[in-house]
Amino acid sequence: MANLESSALLKHPDGREEPAPEPKEMTPAAPPEAVPKPLQKAPPAAVAKGPAGWTADGLPVGHGSVVGEPVGRVQWNSSLFSCFGRNDEFCGSDLEVCLLGSFAPCVLYGSNAERLGAVPGSFADNCLPYTGLYVLGNALFGWNCLAPWLSHPTRTAIRRKFNLEGSFESFTRPYGCCNGIAEDEQRREQLEQVCDFATHYMCHTCSLCQEGRELRRRLPHPGFDARPVLIMIPPMEQTMGRGA
Repeated sequence: MANLESSALLKHPDGREEPAPEPKEMTPAAPPEAVPKPLQKAPPAAVAKGPAGWTADGLPVGHGSVVGEPVGRVQWNSSLFSCFGRNDEFCGSDLEVCLLGSFAPCVLYGSNAERLGAVPGSFADNCLPYTGLYVLGNALFGWNCLAPWLSHPTRTAIRRKFNLEGSFESFTRPYGCCNGIAEDEQRREQLEQVCDFATHYMCHTCSLCQEGRELRRRLPHPGFDARPVLIMIPPMEQTMGRGA
């Protein structure tokens, strides 16, 4: 009994004794609550692929806007028969294009292809084959009927790159005819390529000039270095004077 009573007393260093605190009853731990599982993300909905078409960025026409509306095609900067352009700040350049298309179409075609491909030095690679077909067509048939077979893909590339309205679409839009022929964008693009070839074959000089005006307004020449030149001006000489 003495041992039990002494064990129930807490003795301090100064000699006084106090009763030890009663041990607290251990309460059983609450069972862990069910941890909610992380919400699983629903798989992204499949994006419906629209018909084949091209925009200025090389994207399908159906993916042009946030809400999925098709991107409208833009007009050419000048019409097919605007020989001297629009009489704007490019008037001098348009006159040069008109003269080249009339008297040296091989030079104009090589310049257009070089500017479109943005590859410096590719002028000769396009100008020389055109010159051969130009000479051969005039020698055998009396007119330039072979070069359009080489040059018409350039018109298609320009139309796709800048999302321009094609000849077929520009003809059917105001009149509302022939809409049943173009069932989708892929079919319409095939018809536009046929119209590109027909435009080059029937109005070859005007086609080259229209493409030249469009490219000069939209793309710089690949050989032109447009980087800004920074000129460092040294500070003026400063003299220290004694105040009055």
